[in-house]
Amino acid sequence: MTPRPLCFFFDFVLAAAGLAALPAFGDTPANTPTNTRLEELLVVGLRLEESLPLTLERYGNQVEVITADTLRKHNFVDVTDALKTLVPGLHLSPKNGPFDYFSASLQGARSQDILWLVDGVRINNRLYNGTSPLDTIPSHMIERVEVLKGGQGIFYGTQSVSGVINIVTRAFSDAYDGAIGAGVNSNSGYDLSAYARGALGNHQFVAYASQDYADGYTPFDETAIQPSATDTERTYDVISAGLKYAYNLSDSTRLSAMYQYTDADLDYARPNLNRKTINHREETLATLKLDTRLSDYAQLYIKGYLHEWDTYYTRIYNTLDDNGNLTGDAVVVNDNDYWGYEDYGFNAMLELDFGGNLEYVLGVDQQNYSGVDEVWRIADQEETVNAMFAQLRTSSKLFENSLFALGVRNNRPSDAAASTVWNLTGKHDFASGWYLQGNVGTSFRLPDAEALFLNEFYDQNGDRVPDGGWFAIGNPELEAEESENLNVSLGARWNRFQFELTGFKRDVTHYITSVPVTIGGVTGDTFENSNDEVNIEGAELQTHWQLNDSLRGQLSYTWTQARFNGEGEQLNDIPEHASKLSLSYQQPGSRWGANFTAVYVGDINDRQTRDSYTVADISGFYYLGSKQQHQLTLRLENIADVKYATDISTAAEDATGNSYLYRSLGMEQTLHLGYTYRL
Repeated sequence: MTPRPLCFFFDFVLAAAGLAALPAFGDTPANTPTNTRLEELLVVGLRLEESLPLTLERYGNQVEVITADTLRKHNFVDVTDALKTLVPGLHLSPKNGPFDYFSASLQGARSQDILWLVDGVRINNRLYNGTSPLDTIPSHMIERVEVLKGGQGIFYGTQSVSGVINIVTRAFSDAYDGAIGAGVNSNSGYDLSAYARGALGNHQFVAYASQDYADGYTPFDETAIQPSATDTERTYDVISAGLKYAYNLSDSTRLSAMYQYTDADLDYARPNLNRKTINHREETLATLKLDTRLSDYAQLYIKGYLHEWDTYYTRIYNTLDDNGNLTGDAVVVNDNDYWGYEDYGFNAMLELDFGGNLEYVLGVDQQNYSGVDEVWRIADQEETVNAMFAQLRTSSKLFENSLFALGVRNNRPSDAAASTVWNLTGKHDFASGWYLQGNVGTSFRLPDAEALFLNEFYDQNGDRVPDGGWFAIGNPELEAEESENLNVSLGARWNRFQFELTGFKRDVTHYITSVPVTIGGVTGDTFENSNDEVNIEGAELQTHWQLNDSLRGQLSYTWTQARFNGEGEQLNDIPEHASKLSLSYQQPGSRWGANFTAVYVGDINDRQTRDSYTVADISGFYYLGSKQQHQLTLRLENIADVKYATDISTAAEDATGNSYLYRSLGMEQTLHLGYTYRL
């Protein structure tokens, strides 16, 4: 893949520099610590929707946060890279490095049980719930990443079964600031980024853009690569740009808009036949939002949103003769075949606090989406979901050192039965820094378009036909999955040490699974709601410590058991054991610092067992200039060049045509060098 022209990017950088190079100067202190606890953040002037994670944390929900400063000091390439390294209880396994598909598990759940948001807008793939939505999200555009654990169905709806991950883009600021960055890596890659923000009177502006490119690495064992694969490196080229505008009508009312566009070419690596396989993505996110404080006791936001996700898939194979040798010819299997979806709607929330013992929240949520796939054939389908939700909260006046919240949500999808979920959370602070918190309730997950509407038939030669010898079809009669969940945490916060021990349990009914079926004498696959219950239980221990003014660390361990009816083998792609270590060193006032991270993942069930592995990274940063406006960052990823499996798939041997299993390998040892100039 050849890098695309950079004229657009450099024009944006020059414009950003002109906007940000104004008298005011914004800076992040050089000794800002790395920490994923929300309590460490200084949150000023957040609006109702923006402050929701902070409110949920106060009422007993586990929340982790990764800041822009942490992303910059570690020199992470994309969001997935940061999440898999730093967030306790979250397992992420990128298939072939940055900007690729991944499998995920948050406290024992599957990828499709996590709700992904950008600025509060869901970005989950509407066609395939299990397809990761982060392959177009670079790290340069991010203000922070918020991870909410446990069932969050009251405010966020379907798919927030095990938690919500919200990626917050660059925030508004009254002060002018910005940055220009560039980096290179040892996979023949580079990145360019810029952002600028500020205010003119009652008007606020944010602009950002980035490009990430790499030739990539070969993500397979040498023994798995067939001679017919003439392209084995997994290349990516991602260009993103965004604009945000806010008009402060008064001190209590703000109207804001956001537009973000991404254009990406993402290789799909294969160990056999491959001459070229690429997904060309075009993704648009847009919002229009009104935030207002109606009175001393009422606060409201109303937001309309649009998410368009369009992919054009090209697959070109080399051809073989009867002896399994390359002929030099090629066959176009897919030529810009389309798959994509559109998601739009609105949501609104009203918070009432009359200064008494109770607070009230009322809200509505309306979603409309449609999708079609010409590759894995799904006809154009549309669905609408209408929901109403409410929450009752206690204030600090009712119970000393205790807060509780009870919520309920009714969902009415057009293609499934209505569903009502509830949630009760609470937190009590004891003396001497101890606390007890919990989250109990129910959640649901709607079936995706594949499970409902897939329509694929093949003949004995593997060619598509209206009806044939094998089929894969959806089941429009599927019910939504339902689950009961419980999270309980005991923790303590002292001057230089924090710990939290969490037990979690989740029972899932109407579990959607693929099953073989025979129709009219022909055997194929379809989807059904299982009669068996899936039981997930586990524990998470995390500790944070400050050994001295310069050295701080975080260590976490997660144990998970996820099985049908609580017995048998662990569900696929969910590790039973996982652990993360993070160390940060920086002397107060010093211009330099260093970070060390290590991630351990136990054995994982797949087509065959993926063996346990430990991957460690090290990074260092140095500030230059009178105002420390220049930053250099050096990172060595996968220090020991560990070869570990992120996926097990099948391919065909050139010589015999027999199928074999092969491993997709995680990111190899890679050196990253980055530079940032803060304006």
